[in-house]
Amino acid sequence: MNELQPVALERADGIAELVVTGGRVYCSNRREFLERDVAVVGDRIAALLEDADSVTGPETTVVDATDRVVLPGLIDAHTHADLQLVPERIVPGILAGGTTAIVTETSGLGLHFGARGVETTLERTADLPVTAYLTLPPQPFVDTFEPARGDDAELEAYADLLGRERVVGVGEIDWIHVVDRDTTLEALVDQAREAGAVVVGHGAGCRGDALRAFATVVDNDHEAITADGVCERGTNGLHVVGRCGSNRDDLPALAAAFPDLDGGSVSLSTDGVWPNDLRDGFGMADVVRRAIEAGIPTRDAIDAATRNPAEHFGLEGRGRIAPGAYADVIVVDDLESMTVETVLTNGEQVVSEGTPNVEPRAEPYPDYVYEQVSVDLERDRFTAPLEAAVGGVVRAMAVDRGLVTTETTAEPAVVGGTDSSNAPDEGRLGPDPEADVLTATLLDREPGTDERGFTGFLTGFGLEDGAVATSLTWEAIGLAVVAADTDDAVVAARRVAELGGGFAVARDGAVVADLELPVGGVATEAPVEDVVRGYDDLEDALRAAGVEIDRPLLTLQTLTFPGVPALKLTPSGYADVLGQRLVGVEPEREA
Repeated sequence: MNELQPVALERADGIAELVVTGGRVYCSNRREFLERDVAVVGDRIAALLEDADSVTGPETTVVDATDRVVLPGLIDAHTHADLQLVPERIVPGILAGGTTAIVTETSGLGLHFGARGVETTLERTADLPVTAYLTLPPQPFVDTFEPARGDDAELEAYADLLGRERVVGVGEIDWIHVVDRDTTLEALVDQAREAGAVVVGHGAGCRGDALRAFATVVDNDHEAITADGVCERGTNGLHVVGRCGSNRDDLPALAAAFPDLDGGSVSLSTDGVWPNDLRDGFGMADVVRRAIEAGIPTRDAIDAATRNPAEHFGLEGRGRIAPGAYADVIVVDDLESMTVETVLTNGEQVVSEGTPNVEPRAEPYPDYVYEQVSVDLERDRFTAPLEAAVGGVVRAMAVDRGLVTTETTAEPAVVGGTDSSNAPDEGRLGPDPEADVLTATLLDREPGTDERGFTGFLTGFGLEDGAVATSLTWEAIGLAVVAADTDDAVVAARRVAELGGGFAVARDGAVVADLELPVGGVATEAPVEDVVRGYDDLEDALRAAGVEIDRPLLTLQTLTFPGVPALKLTPSGYADVLGQRLVGVEPEREA
């Protein structure tokens, strides 16, 4: 007889360690709300009882849920818990939002250090009150625009990781890397299939025959932003992951498509929560509330944040309130507000009266994750050769809506080279902020690599003077710099290098705002409030320099991101994402 049965049998020696009493409990298997008490032994639910008095002893913790709703702990089906803040720092915030488990990309240490970084992330998340399930970063095996960094030894290390507890699959693969082309990624996908793991898709802009082909490679996709796109993914057998977080809210499109979907094939996610939203309490409870408000039936919205992601990713024992399941339970005031009052994770009460009672861990990371910005910062690196212009015109990126940067042309200024006395006809191509033309540079910042870098041009960002730099570049190990002044580009880039990673804004030869992200150059162990203040200072500095676009720091980060089909930066040139080719500053000549 196991330790749960005495409580389930209501024997005299069957005393629960914790009970949740008086609430309306959502029973996933019946998809009904029942008047039940939840009895917990250890980290498991022992029984759902009509009255838990018989198993309540003097030492039993009693959670009074009278007039409230009791739900399974909520699961974020897709997030990036290791960017901006280290995972340990976000725990209190996401618990307060009702999230008890996450499926997270290892887009921080995993991307930068491969299997070694994933191992460290596994270790750092092992004892958190939020259960973190990891996916492996595919980027080391991407070879669309540059040679793949991952070798056979790294592929073997990935295969070993796919057998580890809490590693549930391969992280998001941009469709342009695998549709209608042979790629080194195929070996990684094959490994995942052999391990019975999930392959996450990133299908922004993918439709029609390309989506049909993509569906032969991946198992889910979170990039549908229209109802038709959602339905097309369902038609092609993909598990649809709806998204509502700091970067996007696609729930209206999901709700419009929902009548045509199998409700069991839908999950909900944040796709990442920025520090300011985390501070303000945003979490999966808000995602469920917004899904219901958008028109998704209540039970379907709850399932999409509990049992559905648990079943899709194979999270055994998660996502339901039932005997034998892990005791991940939340108590909310009602289904209209989804205000979180109590949270249990693995049988421990971690939120009481809406307030987390756990503190973030703050131990330093291993030494190898620090000092990860190593670049040559000569001024000429933030300009382009004069001969690249054709009739004074260059190929450029244009800031569009959201994360998109489209292709355009621009007329840059001619500036002096490293020797500022150079005559204009002996100079280089640089920014002309009065004409809304900025330089956009991406430098390979990996220590020990050759000095690789590329400078292109950007319009629509609005910077009138100064420069901004960051090492937080999506899907690239780089240092990105957008500049209206090449001297300030050096100052901003040098400051990021001094910090070991982060952001910096420079004007008139001085740093006016910065934020340190020393863990892999992409995250910090600092308190959430400190990071929020840092971001506010950076954005204020950019506003003072003329930038008016929405969320300029997000635009800066995503200049390297090929997941949104457009023109993007690599250290070797522009990535013509849809054309799957590298191109330079020189515009296409007419035939």
